[in-house]
Amino acid sequence: MAHGLELLGERWALFVVRELMMGPRRFSDLRGDLPGISANVLTQRLQELEARGIVERSTLPPPANVQVYGLTEWGYQAEPVVQELGRFACRSPGHDPTLPISPASIMLSLRTMIVRPRVGAHDFVIGFRFGPLAFRGHVTAGDIAITREEPDDADLTLIGTAPGVAAYVHGKVPIAALAAQGMLRAEGDPALIALFPTLFELPPKAVPKI
Repeated sequence: MAHGLELLGERWALFVVRELMMGPRRFSDLRGDLPGISANVLTQRLQELEARGIVERSTLPPPANVQVYGLTEWGYQAEPVVQELGRFACRSPGHDPTLPISPASIMLSLRTMIVRPRVGAHDFVIGFRFGPLAFRGHVTAGDIAITREEPDDADLTLIGTAPGVAAYVHGKVPIAALAAQGMLRAEGDPALIALFPTLFELPPKAVPKI
């Protein structure tokens, strides 16, 4: 535990790892999805995580030719830590569900909070579009597998913001209400629009004894 905290316990380090869980990102993308972090601190955290073997740099092929940061094979193995810390924090009476959430965070939240027995025999593909960023989720075999790719075969596509998806899935806010606010709209099977949020449930709040 102590060594694990030395690896990931620096301020912002675990957030950087979380944002890379859905695939490599550019420096500017990471900074945009981590409000409050300075360029200097982000640079320092990335350098430290790279030196520790958790993050690696690469260059995208033409025509992009830009440098991106991604997790190493070992770095990806930190996902259960991120998931369980999130599950633990959700039980806090002081947790504020209205705080900003990034696209990568809400995708990890779906992988964490899905209630597997509820999936049953359901088998469908759901797409997520956050501006230029797209994800493909495959709900099947009692789970949801999410990858960062174009969801060309989606039976249902959600288009909008990460907070909109959080409100729809975890807050059970109707799509029509979110669409009216410009937060989220859905394209696809109406039955799946009604079904999808029922597959997820946040853990109950802890009630401390006084």
